[in-house]
Amino acid sequence: MDVEKYLARIGCSGPCPPTLETLRYVHLNHLMTVPFENLTIHIGERVRLELPLLYEKIVVMRRGGFCYENNGLFSWLLSQMGFDVTVLSAQVRNQFTGAYGPPFDHFIMMVKLDGHRWLCDVGFGSGFQLPLSLETDSPQVQSHGVYRLRSQGNFIFMEMKSVTEVVGEECWTELYKFTLEPRERDDFRTMCGYHQSSASSIFFCKSLCSLLLPTGRITIMGHRLIITSLSSVEGQQATKTTTELSDGEITELLREKFGIVLHSPLTPKDVEIVPPPVTY
Repeated sequence: MDVEKYLARIGCSGPCPPTLETLRYVHLNHLMTVPFENLTIHIGERVRLELPLLYEKIVVMRRGGFCYENNGLFSWLLSQMGFDVTVLSAQVRNQFTGAYGPPFDHFIMMVKLDGHRWLCDVGFGSGFQLPLSLETDSPQVQSHGVYRLRSQGNFIFMEMKSVTEVVGEECWTELYKFTLEPRERDDFRTMCGYHQSSASSIFFCKSLCSLLLPTGRITIMGHRLIITSLSSVEGQQATKTTTELSDGEITELLREKFGIVLHSPLTPKDVEIVPPPVTY
């Protein structure tokens, strides 16, 4: 890996020693420059997890990826920069059924720094913006939301505070759960294959490309452009606008807004997800 090229790819410059300030800096910059996307699946190719191939795709070709790719490569970057990184496995909560996916459903990482543990995740799509402290279960306020890590039994639940119509009522939405058991990169290969071929996976059923913005998020899902805008009023829900796109408009937006030029034709897809037969 050429660390300097990777840092340039995500817009980071200057000395980057392995400090908390640097960790926050590269985490946020990664989210704002590297798209969360699964377009490889929808141009008729397969996602490959070998680190040199991920580096070629994300840094050289300036593409993005889903969790196994973005977090897989980012964890390697952090290690190369001198951080103490542990790969972890998470299970994502289905927003429609409430069921959790199986182990290795999501690739995340823990960074130990000066006796403190931090959760890092640049591959979730709509998660936290800065590393979350694993040393507290108190709410952690960030630019795009309020998050907390709640321990229950062997699991830690990553949750986001939700806006409710009842004034003063606090509501938390579970996004995923995980343990602190160290994992290996190869442990995720089976689930990576599942997400590329299963009618129960959002990544197979919906082509998507999403990027964090200072004011919200921009997403292309199937033929829809979805712009999420944060409210300037504290406690008020973000607003979403949706626009239908033609195939040509998708190609142009991918180039203009995400810096992505595909070498094969994209087949936009947005079909219903089949509930998995087994819940976890």
